[in-house]
Amino acid sequence: MSIHIGAKPGEIASTVLLPGDPLRAKYVAETYLSDVTQYNNVRGMLGFTGTWNGTPISVQGSGMGMPSLAIYANELIRDYGAQRLIRIGSCGSMQEAVKVRDLVVALSASTDSAMNQRRFRGMDFAATASWSLVERATALARERTLSFHAGNILSSDGFYQDDPNEWKLWAAYGVLAVEMETNQLYTLAAKYSVEALCLLTVSDSLVTGEALSSEERQSSFHEMMELALAL
Repeated sequence: MSIHIGAKPGEIASTVLLPGDPLRAKYVAETYLSDVTQYNNVRGMLGFTGTWNGTPISVQGSGMGMPSLAIYANELIRDYGAQRLIRIGSCGSMQEAVKVRDLVVALSASTDSAMNQRRFRGMDFAATASWSLVERATALARERTLSFHAGNILSSDGFYQDDPNEWKLWAAYGVLAVEMETNQLYTLAAKYSVEALCLLTVSDSLVTGEALSSEERQSSFHEMMELALAL
């Protein structure tokens, strides 16, 4: 077992879904997977392994923010051999055309965090998704006639900002939505030469002020969950 994941060798699948909310991990496991076993409860960050159409799949809560996500991504890859990490999260829309409940496929993740500035000695790193997963996800989304958008997102260090209009700068440059984890997921996937993709459901709009409840965010994003499982 690793420091933050209590699984034994072989208990985690090579494909891992990563919701931030551990209760969403539990919901995915109970709703979609067969022959489910819980392998982690360390710090309440639930992790499960089961099968989806005969394929082993794990789903692991990763917490909120890039430091938390980085802990779980590092350990899943380094200590358990994960090869494909797919984030399934929520985001806030920055564009009028990106509506609440729409799906966002994150091709890249800009950030206001200093994590990569420290890692790359003040230089910038373009954190991008794995093309094979992007290609598959967008093809499936079209087949299923889902309302989706593919492009750049923002991974922010802060949920609450002192300047309520700061998001408008990013929006002016075409950034689709804001969340708090994907920049580090893509960076670590590049470091370890594994595949990564972030799928997001729009839970609120910075443009219109519309927002879903916490209960809806936890258990109602079925199109995103089913798309991630099919990759």
